[in-house]
Amino acid sequence: MCCDGFCSVADKMETKETDEVEKLKSKLMSAWHNVKYSWVLKSKTAFSRNSPVFLLGKCYHFTAVDDESPTESCTAEALDDDVVTGNADGFRKDFTSRVWLTYREEFPTLPGSTITSDCGWGCTLRAGQMILAQALLLHILGRDWTWSEAMTLEPLDTETWTSSAARRLVATLEASIQGERVQVTQQPLCAAQGGAKEADSYLQEAYHRTIVSWFGDGPSALLGIHRLVQLGMTSGKRAGDWYGPAVMAHILRKAVDEAVDAMLKGISVYVAQDCTVYSADVIDSHSGQTGSHSDPQGLNSEAAPDSRAVIILIPVRLGGEKINPEYLSFVKSILSLEYCIGIIGGKPKQAYYFVGFQDDSLIYMDPHYCQSFVDVSTSDFPLQSFHCPSPKKMPFSKMDPSCTIGFYSKNVEHYERISTELSKILQPSSKEKYPAFTFMKGHGKDYELSTGIEKREWPFIRDTRKAGTTLGDFVLL
Repeated sequence: MCCDGFCSVADKMETKETDEVEKLKSKLMSAWHNVKYSWVLKSKTAFSRNSPVFLLGKCYHFTAVDDESPTESCTAEALDDDVVTGNADGFRKDFTSRVWLTYREEFPTLPGSTITSDCGWGCTLRAGQMILAQALLLHILGRDWTWSEAMTLEPLDTETWTSSAARRLVATLEASIQGERVQVTQQPLCAAQGGAKEADSYLQEAYHRTIVSWFGDGPSALLGIHRLVQLGMTSGKRAGDWYGPAVMAHILRKAVDEAVDAMLKGISVYVAQDCTVYSADVIDSHSGQTGSHSDPQGLNSEAAPDSRAVIILIPVRLGGEKINPEYLSFVKSILSLEYCIGIIGGKPKQAYYFVGFQDDSLIYMDPHYCQSFVDVSTSDFPLQSFHCPSPKKMPFSKMDPSCTIGFYSKNVEHYERISTELSKILQPSSKEKYPAFTFMKGHGKDYELSTGIEKREWPFIRDTRKAGTTLGDFVLL
């Protein structure tokens, strides 16, 4: 009996020691993430006052008026100066209103693993989530929607943000606006007194919060990282693996196709095959003849009952080992279109979500920032960490040639307009041998494309465990 008692105590001590070791490992990993993925920015993003800025089809000008010789550039913070007029505030509000999805830590264990953070490997997953989030914002709220609290966020450039600091900030913000949210939930009761504008504002904010919740970091989130990793497992991917931009496109298609939320039944994802968009396949997607949705009812009441919107994702390669500079005008042209939802791309070793440009530099949202897990299952979860007030820029010449371009098509008529306009943009210049992608009539099956789609994406989908397959791949951080 004494022996049994001694063994029981020993087992408890061993279990306790194991728990302490795991806690210590967790703390050390968290500290490492804080150092590696917190932003210590030595320079601020500069924007020229003399050149227009394009953001997902919208054009902004940072003009200087009270100065006969305006300076050549201004930082994002300087856009508040009195000498800066025009659309500076509009740009900041528009950019900050885009959904920002970054590395997270301390979330529930990912499928088939013990991993609780995507730091260091999940940047392409996050970039894919952001392009999908933009498509859903466009679909549900429209391109002109902006977040009412966008201008209240402080630029991230002003200080070093660690995960712990972000955690404290979220707690403070949540406490400070708790009263406002209680009042907001009561607005529908007096909507008749406040008028249609207030009721519409409340409804838009509810949709905004719903969209963000779909990308939560938990098993129940329909478009969250847990769901994406689970779908990636069917293609041989695991949590902790690198995901390319083309693989990401197919995972997003599966995630939307299998989503059960009624609001997602009015939209589907089409992925181009071998850099070719087959118009009949897209039209079928619009009419609900493809996919697993049994009730393709769109959110737009003006659309036909059998019509739904389509997100068109086109994996492409804009060069060989390096980006072909001749594609610069093409990339700028598509980012100037109102129906463009951005580009899943980046530079070697890092994936970004490209949303615009100024001159020869691309504007992007950076997922390489580690934040703490936010439980989106609560009705009043804080939204601040899902929006970025600090745009980043990089020269086009540093862009990795492997990327996925996205467009949003409302209906068949809209698609016909898109295909016509893009076909003109895709006309290769004298130096370009081939267009980035093409449009073809008919279905993909009409061209005897019998090989599995993902198998045929050979320029973009590679086994990163094999040596010598880094061409076009983002190297693990």
